[in-house]
Amino acid sequence: MKLLVTGAAGFIGAHVCQRLLQMGMEVTGVDNLNSYYDPQLKRNRLALFSAHARFQFVELDIADRVGMAALFAQGQFDRVIHLAAQAGVRYSLENPMAYADSNLIGHLNVLEGCRQHRVQHLVYASSSSVYGLNKKMPFSPEDGVDHPVSLYAATKKANELMSHSYSHLYGIPTTGLRFFTVYGPWGRPDMALFLFTKAILNGEPIKVFNYGKMKRDFTYIDDIVEGIIRIQAKAPQTKPDWSDTAGARSESSAPYKLFNIGNSQPVELERLICAIEAATGKKAIRDYQPIQPGDVEATFADVEDFERQIDFVPATPIEQGVQSFVDWYRAYYQNE
Repeated sequence: MKLLVTGAAGFIGAHVCQRLLQMGMEVTGVDNLNSYYDPQLKRNRLALFSAHARFQFVELDIADRVGMAALFAQGQFDRVIHLAAQAGVRYSLENPMAYADSNLIGHLNVLEGCRQHRVQHLVYASSSSVYGLNKKMPFSPEDGVDHPVSLYAATKKANELMSHSYSHLYGIPTTGLRFFTVYGPWGRPDMALFLFTKAILNGEPIKVFNYGKMKRDFTYIDDIVEGIIRIQAKAPQTKPDWSDTAGARSESSAPYKLFNIGNSQPVELERLICAIEAATGKKAIRDYQPIQPGDVEATFADVEDFERQIDFVPATPIEQGVQSFVDWYRAYYQNE
């Protein structure tokens, strides 16, 4: 089995590549190693598995139409796990064009590669941010998602729509996974857990937005990877009897499916901070601030459909996951 993983040097992508290689798959990893955050961290992730005999790394921007077409033609991939994207809600307020290039053009290039070379299954990263102004909890894939509050969220919703059109027109099986706040060892430096841990260990204040009343459905990286690995082997099928009046919103007559993948246990920001304090043995200096533009107050995943499909549900407790992250952080940065 030959798989393409985009965003292979990213947080989730690197973990997925390692797992696929352990399973005996042939893996081609693509990443542009951009400077959105420290490229050396990305290179160090790659170093964990880049010497593996069944792994090939290609440094390439997924927005490069010619390069992506050549990659697909040469690779002849059976399945694609598309995790590359310009991430970050707040960054999208400052650099919107980066999201158009990576998340829109890049996603289209992946879809075209899958179409031209009849890929068996495309699994791609969506986001819990698509739920935007929705207030009903928990968030369900059957809910409408028409009111995003950031350009990042809008591009992720666009990815779902683009994928549906390709599933409908060309019969390409596509599965979108709406990730809920993924964290763990080798995590992203722009996310709260990383920023808070660094500041607390250095005795610096942390910015606590919405006065600590934010809630996030934090999902540990090992649980995310398990979900991806299980679902990539289960391509959605056509459903000739589906209709927009009687069928599920997360499905279609085309071979198309959307899932939430989250811990389904929202954690208040104060609890996350307390978990970091316990793991580091140091007290945080809290700087309480109002909610930021583009942020939502809470996320909460309904994962019943996903659990039924793959017989697995993420369940790592936040204290356990934070301890694993802090242990990694101290070892990686040699910070005692």
